[in-house]
Amino acid sequence: MKQSEIISLSTAELQVRLSEVKKTYAELKTAHAISPIQNPLQIRTMRRAVARLATELSKREL
Repeated sequence: MKQSEIISLSTAELQVRLSEVKKTYAELKTAHAISPIQNPLQIRTMRRAVARLATELSKREL
């Protein structure tokens, strides 16, 4: 998810998207712990997406 896409979202949409991405990230980590997933770089991509969304939410709170 690009930063320009994140900035264009409303605060409510950001919160919904953050919860979805966190859920996907947790599922990927669990799947990778059980048996290695095909593309482990997905985990890094999802972790960074969570960070981007959380950062934008905290910026808006200030």
